Amino acid sequence: GFGALRFDGPDEQAAALVREARLGGHALLVAPLPADPGPLLRELTAAPDVPVLLADPRPYDPHWCSRDPLVLDAPHRRTGTLPAWSAALTTPADGRTGAPAEVPGFDLAATVAPYRLGGERLERAARAARDLAAFDGMPLTPGHVRLAARRQSASGLEKHARRIRPDVDWSDLVLPAAPLTQLHELALRARHRERVLGDWRLSAGGGRGRGVLGLFAGESGTGKTLSAEVVAAELGLDLYVVQLSSVVDKYVGETEKNLERIFTEADRTDAVLLFDEADAVFGKRSEVKDSHDRYANMESAYLLQRLESFDGIALLTTNLRANIDEAFTRRLDLVVDFPFPDAGQRLALWRHGLERVPTAEGTHAGLAPLAREFELAGGSIRSAVVTAAYLAAGRDGVVTPADLLEGARREYRKAGRLVPGEGSW
Repeated sequence: GFGALRFDGPDEQAAALVREARLGGHALLVAPLPADPGPLLRELTAAPDVPVLLADPRPYDPHWCSRDPLVLDAPHRRTGTLPAWSAALTTPADGRTGAPAEVPGFDLAATVAPYRLGGERLERAARAARDLAAFDGMPLTPGHVRLAARRQSASGLEKHARRIRPDVDWSDLVLPAAPLTQLHELALRARHRERVLGDWRLSAGGGRGRGVLGLFAGESGTGKTLSAEVVAAELGLDLYVVQLSSVVDKYVGETEKNLERIFTEADRTDAVLLFDEADAVFGKRSEVKDSHDRYANMESAYLLQRLESFDGIALLTTNLRANIDEAFTRRLDLVVDFPFPDAGQRLALWRHGLERVPTAEGTHAGLAPLAREFELAGGSIRSAVVTAAYLAAGRDGVVTPADLLEGARREYRKAGRLVPGEGSW
């Protein structure tokens, strides 16, 4: 039945607060503790007749005072639970007390599962989602909830990574069945990790986080980055591409500091973190022959520990899977191999690239020979289509088979390959 007084002043005010608490029959709440809590705690514990409650994210240090308080670890509070979202989003239909509740007409659990918002941020996201729906003049949709939640998840990651707001979906992927199934499973893991690892207690323990870690391996242009963007879009999250050139530092210990800043921000942000061309940071450890090898191995050891305690969603891409240390791959949830497209998939990629492009009559009929003769990955096919589109726009016309052929030939020349039909050069 006590009230509480929040202590925010200097230590010399402690005696006055203790006196006021004793006279008024109050308890004292100190949250958070100052940087050096020793003098304050010694002053407060000198009055055993006044209840004192201490709250701080740091673990208790016995050197702070000679009389140890009762130390209790606060249990992990799950944020963004379905009942909290449901209560925040469910509003009276006409704003009057006791009016029928307006229940979201969609799968709310699947919509909010990727988000870890809680408390005031969850309430603000719910209000923003309702405002967006009112502005659009329509009932609340998953799109409104996701957009509002993403805005509440903004953080300082832009200082270390390039932010991408996904504008793609599953229809933009042209992949074989096996990697496509694994990508759907990756999104499924991100949605249901709290239930599986938390409620069903299948976490590995040992201080490991509840993150989802995946590796995308395949040649350049086979769709690794695009797939990461599609997964982020499916989850309603932003994608942050880590610029490894700004992370790796020649000075000892600086690379770890840069990575720690990224992981710290990512841990408190609902986003998908993509380490593009991850070989530079997640490469194999080698035999120590000089100081450079020793420090490179220390960086890898740090990353192993940090990935295990990560609570977010992290994806790594590599052009050569063999370059990634086996210790990393063992800790990954999924390893998705992106094969080089065969003739049938190349044809589908050409057709997909031309979906919104005005073409001359008979252009689509000539795509099969183009796909068969030019062995190009998806990224190169897109570049060839862009080249053809510029050629058509330059003469104020439509894309012709000759434009597409020229685009494909330029991609071969860029790669230093022998162009079909042109002989040696």
